[in-house]
Amino acid sequence: MATSSAGSYLRAPPTGKGQGYWWQTLKDEQLLKVRFCDLGLSLERSVLKLYVDRLYAELQARGVEFRPHCWLADEWFSADGVPGIAIPFYLAHPRLRRLEKVMMGHVEGGNDNWLMRLLRHEAGHAIDTAYRLRRRRAFREVFGPVSTPYPDAYVPRPGSRRYVQHLGGWYAQSHPTEDFAETFAVWLKPGSRWREEYADWPALRKLLYVDEAIKSYATMPALVRNRCYIDPCSNDRRTLGDHYRVVQSRYRERALPRQDALLKRIFASEPGPNPQRAAALLRRLTPSLSAQIAERAGCTKYCVHQLVRSSIGRADQLGLYVSGNPRKVTRTLTDEFFRLTETMQKRPGRRIVL
Repeated sequence: MATSSAGSYLRAPPTGKGQGYWWQTLKDEQLLKVRFCDLGLSLERSVLKLYVDRLYAELQARGVEFRPHCWLADEWFSADGVPGIAIPFYLAHPRLRRLEKVMMGHVEGGNDNWLMRLLRHEAGHAIDTAYRLRRRRAFREVFGPVSTPYPDAYVPRPGSRRYVQHLGGWYAQSHPTEDFAETFAVWLKPGSRWREEYADWPALRKLLYVDEAIKSYATMPALVRNRCYIDPCSNDRRTLGDHYRVVQSRYRERALPRQDALLKRIFASEPGPNPQRAAALLRRLTPSLSAQIAERAGCTKYCVHQLVRSSIGRADQLGLYVSGNPRKVTRTLTDEFFRLTETMQKRPGRRIVL
C-alpha cells in the first residue's frame, strides 16, 4: 500500500467486528478488573493491521522479502529467537488507549509517526534474529559484542555522534542490539536521507553496514523461522489492573536508590534564616517540573510525575530545607531530576526465549 496516503489511522474508529467489544463502555475502575484473555482482541481486525501492512510495504520497497509476524502483548518487544514483533494491546482500540493515557500519562506509539518509528525499530530486532546478524564478526566490529549485559538503566551522552537518533532518549546508546535496531529504523524509513544527514558522523559507518548487510540477505530465506507468539494477550490471565501495578512499580524502583542522595545534595538538613521546607517547594513546582523534564528527557510524564511526588514525601521524611536562592535551587532541581530520569530510559526491547 502507498505510505504517502496512509492518513491518520489511529484517529479512525475500529471497523468490522472490532466495534462491538462488550468492555468498551466500562468505567476505568471496571475495565481494570478485566483479564487480557477476556478482551477478545485481534490484531487482524484492528486498525493496527494497516500499520503492519505499511511496514511490510516499506520492507518491500527496500527489497527485503522477510516479513516479521506480529501479535498483541502487554508491551512492545521482539524476543530473542523469535523474528517477530509484539505490539501493545492498548493500540488495538481507542478505549484501551484512553485507559493507557490515564494510567501512564502517555500512549507509547499513540500517533501515526510514533507508531511507525517503533515498528521500524522492532523490525530491526526481528531482522537481526532472522538472519543471525549479531553472530557475524562484522556486526560485532561495528556495533560491539551483544554479550554485553543488558542494563537496567543507562546514562546517555547527548552530544555523541557515534549513534543515530530515532526513538528519542538516545536509545541507541543503551546496548549494541538497540544500536542496530535504531540504525536499521533510520535506514528503512521512506525518504530517509541518512547519507546526507549523518555524513560527518561516525554513526555513518553503522548505516553503511546496515545498507550492505541487508542488501546481501534481502532475498535469502530467513535462517530463523520461528513463528510462535511470546506472551500473547489471548493467553494472559492477568487483569489490566495487575499489569498496570507492575508497570508503575517498575518506574518507581528505578529512581528510588538515587533519590535520597539527590535530595540531600540539593537541600539542607538545617533551616536557614528564612526557612522553607523542601517538600513545600517541590509540591509547588510539581506541574512545571514534570512537564519540563519529561519534554527534555524524552520520557513519560507519568515517570517524572511519580519521581517528583515521591521526592516530596522523602524530603518531608528527611526534614530537608531550601538553602540559598529558590530560583537557583529550582534550576538545580530541573538539571538533577533530568539526569535521574535519563537513567530510567530503558525500554523492555527484548525478551529471552528459553
